[in-house]
Amino acid sequence: MPRSVAGDLQHFKAEFFRALAHPVRIEILEVLLQGERSVQELQEALGLEQSVVSQQLAVLRTKNIVSGRKEGTSVRYTVRDPLIGDLLTVARQIFNNHLVGSQGLLRELQRQARKR
Repeated sequence: MPRSVAGDLQHFKAEFFRALAHPVRIEILEVLLQGERSVQELQEALGLEQSVVSQQLAVLRTKNIVSGRKEGTSVRYTVRDPLIGDLLTVARQIFNNHLVGSQGLLRELQRQARKR
C-alpha cells in the first residue's frame, strides 16, 4: 500500500531528527555553526579520530544537513541551513527546562526523606 504524502512528510521528519540523534553529530554541528571547517579542523576541535568525524559527517551530508566544498586537497564543511543553530538553541532550552524540573523534584524528594 503506497504511503500518503503526510506519511512521507512524517518519515522525512523522523529521518532528519534521527540524523541529529548522535552526540558527535551534535558536536560537529555546534562547531560548524561557528564557521566552515575541514575534517582535520573538526578532529582537532573535538578531540576525535579522523574516521569518527568522517563517518558522522557522512551521515549529516546524506541528510543534507551539512555540505562540503572542495578546497585544494581537503573538503571544507558547513551547515546548509543556519536555522539548525536555532533548532539546537531551542532544544538546549527544552533540556534546561527539563533539568530545572528534575532538580526541583530531586529537592522535594530530599526534603521528604529528611522528614522521615
